[in-house]
Amino acid sequence: MTYPARVTRASLPTRLVLAVAGGLALWLAFPDWNLWWLAPAAVALLTAATLTASAGRAFLVGLVGGLAFFVPTLSWSGTYVGKLPWFALATLEALYVAAMSAVIGYAGRRFLAAGRPLLAYAVVPLAWVTQELARGSTPFGGFPWARLAFSQADSPLARVAAYLGAPGVGAAVALVGVGLLAVARGLLRGPGDRRAPRAVLVGLVVALGLPAASAAIALPTDGTRVTVAMVQGDVPQAGLDFNAQRRAVLDNHIRGTLALAARRVPDLSLVVWPENSSDIDPLRNPDAAAEIQNALSSVGVPIIVGAVLDEPSPDVSNASLFYTPGSSDPQRYVKLHPVPFAEYIPYKSFFEHFSDKVDLVRTPFVAGHTIGGFEVHSSEGTYWALPTICFEVAYDSLVRNAVTQQGRQPGLLVVQTNNATFGYSDESQQQLAISRIRAIEHGRSVVHISTVGVSAFIAPDGTVTGETSLFTPAQVVGHPVVRTAETVSDRLGPVPVTAAAAALALLLLVAQRLGRRTRVVAPASDPEPAHATKDPTVV
Repeated sequence: MTYPARVTRASLPTRLVLAVAGGLALWLAFPDWNLWWLAPAAVALLTAATLTASAGRAFLVGLVGGLAFFVPTLSWSGTYVGKLPWFALATLEALYVAAMSAVIGYAGRRFLAAGRPLLAYAVVPLAWVTQELARGSTPFGGFPWARLAFSQADSPLARVAAYLGAPGVGAAVALVGVGLLAVARGLLRGPGDRRAPRAVLVGLVVALGLPAASAAIALPTDGTRVTVAMVQGDVPQAGLDFNAQRRAVLDNHIRGTLALAARRVPDLSLVVWPENSSDIDPLRNPDAAAEIQNALSSVGVPIIVGAVLDEPSPDVSNASLFYTPGSSDPQRYVKLHPVPFAEYIPYKSFFEHFSDKVDLVRTPFVAGHTIGGFEVHSSEGTYWALPTICFEVAYDSLVRNAVTQQGRQPGLLVVQTNNATFGYSDESQQQLAISRIRAIEHGRSVVHISTVGVSAFIAPDGTVTGETSLFTPAQVVGHPVVRTAETVSDRLGPVPVTAAAAALALLLLVAQRLGRRTRVVAPASDPEPAHATKDPTVV
């Protein structure tokens, strides 16, 4: 059985304009612009551009929108390596948005033609969550930067992370976006359409009700308060050669720790240095080891040192070393997820045909195999410092595993990073925003420490204290709380994102079946072929 649906359509130029506007709006939602409220509007614009397009046309439109988003958002990736790696990364990420848009167009036009607008709208948040899952896991382990959730650190929607994690926040943003689109489409139908008031009402309930409900979510701030210090040593110069003077970088952090010791901070329990604070292997270099021991003796409490270890030979490891007073044999955590094309080059013989920048990675970093956790004894009791190195903070499972491995032990997250290779770009603020979402998601304080800044203490509700400036030496003392309670997000783990992917697959099957039963008739004046499926309500 078939039934006709007479439709109108938006032209391809109109769709492209909407997509570009959506991509740019999404860029502005992220730090350092921080216009977080533009993220739902961006989803609305991208959805309007693709919801009733054919899969092929939606792919093209989504690719353009993805490029409009990722090219400016990831501009920091080309700060010192040039435009080719920057545009290659932006294009790769935009392809995922293009594939998502094709899915939205394929299913959306069928649901709308069959008179199922709620199912069409339901596809959108599920598609965003699934797209970000794919983008964050493929290829070479993925690159989960610039996800919808990471634009929402200052938004009431960020509180959803405590229950559904970062994927839940992304879904909430997309839901608000389709609510806005429903309002716009209802208003454009005009007073003569009896469905218009209902569309506007439902859209307003979603677009306004979801942020209001999220704002009512209570986030914890309780726990045992401990005293922790961060040492931001700075580097001699920004850029890829930031550690050409490796001893100078180490000396900066030694000097900062000695200055901290002179302040005699009461009840100090831990000092944290950033990633790459000792690129001289202190396990093999006696001078570096002696300097760290001097700093350790002066401050009298454990120090977490970010170090590069010359192991396993001939490769190297990116590690967090936990030094305790009276011991020269530190515990260690080795980074589980080295960054492809930054810490190692996959298929180097292939990619060197495209850029000589691959030769900048002279010695590859290898991955560790064990989740990190350092036991700290303080005047307030024992707690665990849970290390995460640099871009690892963007991976849901890595941070979640660090939290849940300790069970119900008090702990705080330690994010060690090095932003020197990105200069005075937005990368450092974007990464800080990710750590803020992680604090809410896991109900844990975060010590976010960078070699050059931005560094800060983050409370379990995502609020920031002690924020430092870029390329400025600093020693910051904070009093984060350590907590034992797990969040609902911790207990659910990957269930929400798995459920979203499964629900999307189910809706695609339903859309396919509906498509077989639906015959869509286009107006004679429509420039597309008459067999194309279209939606009578698209702009």
